[in-house]
Amino acid sequence: QVHLVESGGGLVQAGGSLRLSCAASGRTFSNYAMGWFRQAPGKERELVAAISSSGGSTYYADSVKGRSTISRDNAKKTVYLQMNNLKLEDTAVYYCAAGATRRVGVAREYDYWGQGTQVTVSS
Repeated sequence: QVHLVESGGGLVQAGGSLRLSCAASGRTFSNYAMGWFRQAPGKERELVAAISSSGGSTYYADSVKGRSTISRDNAKKTVYLQMNNLKLEDTAVYYCAAGATRRVGVAREYDYWGQGTQVTVSS
C-alpha cells in the first residue's frame, strides 16, 4: 500500500505558476512510477505528466508539454509538478498516483491515488 498526499494547489491568475507536491508513505517509493492526473468538471480524468521510478523517463500530455515539469526526490519520497504559464483550461482537481510499472505514460497502470488538490486559474 502507498499513501499519497497532494499539496500546493490554489487560485492563480492566467500566466502564473504553481508547484504541486505529492508526499508518499508506505511501500518503497523508489519502486514506483509516479503520475499526475487531472479532472475538470464534466471531463474525464487525464494523465498529464509521469515519471519513472528512477526519474530517468518522463511523459507529458500535449496539453501541458513545454509548460510543465515533473520531478521526484526519492530521498524525500516526494514528486513535484511545476506548472508555468497556466491557462484557464488547466483548472481541475489534480491527483497524484503511483504505479509499479515501466509504462509511465499508460494511465491504467496506476494503482494508488491521493485525494487531490484543486487548481483554479482565473482570468
